[in-house]
Amino acid sequence: MIPNILSIAGSDPSGGAGIQSDIKAISANGGYAMAAITALTVQNTRGVRGAQMIPPDFVADQINAVFDDIRVDAVKIGMLGSAEITGAVAGALVGRDVPVVLDPVMVAKGGDRLLAADAVAALRDRLLPIATILTPNLPEAADLLDEPEAENRDDMQRQAKALLALGPRAVLLKGGHLAGGHSPDLLLTAHGADWLESPRIDTRNTHGTGCTLSSALATQLAHKGDPLPAARAAKEYIHAAIAAADGLQVGGGHGPVDHFHALR
Repeated sequence: MIPNILSIAGSDPSGGAGIQSDIKAISANGGYAMAAITALTVQNTRGVRGAQMIPPDFVADQINAVFDDIRVDAVKIGMLGSAEITGAVAGALVGRDVPVVLDPVMVAKGGDRLLAADAVAALRDRLLPIATILTPNLPEAADLLDEPEAENRDDMQRQAKALLALGPRAVLLKGGHLAGGHSPDLLLTAHGADWLESPRIDTRNTHGTGCTLSSALATQLAHKGDPLPAARAAKEYIHAAIAAADGLQVGGGHGPVDHFHALR
């Protein structure tokens, strides 16, 4: 069965992140991609120039329209932008029996903030309790916990436990911001901790890696039903997509990963 995956996220006109990235990653991982758009952005590989939020009720209407007609096997949540949109998404998803992968998009690769500061509390209080897997990077985890960014694996384990206590059934804490030659991710569930390892790839083309990983993870979770094999498959996919990224020639900043590397 081909799983139907709904992405709830913002649009990136350069195609490397957001909804465009999600659709590519879902498709490359064997899913049928659907989208509810939360924001229109003005951005390219060099940075974000502006954003127009979609009215919260309209975001909820998009989600409800999909659920009213189509079997949804997993949901990925990305950029939300505001506390009002965060609340609307939570209201549209609460009570639905579907896996939810929550990527707490807060800051773009170039440093531009994509989630208003007052929306962090709404995300923490409304969405973390309904998330199947939370997928923050180290700065996002620190923002959610209101504490300094993790600097080592012990810090990562402590912060992952603190995030798990906020309600998600699993936390995939991404360690790409750590120093060193490896990029370790930590998957923590009530059953224990697993480190997912990969060597660091020397490339500037990492635009949309978080969006890509979380969308691949949602699709693999629909395929496999278990967080650990799903996370391993998603990790292998994003590593290969980053490794192939320099084969693309897209923009002069942080270019995209190659979502369809396996087809080339």
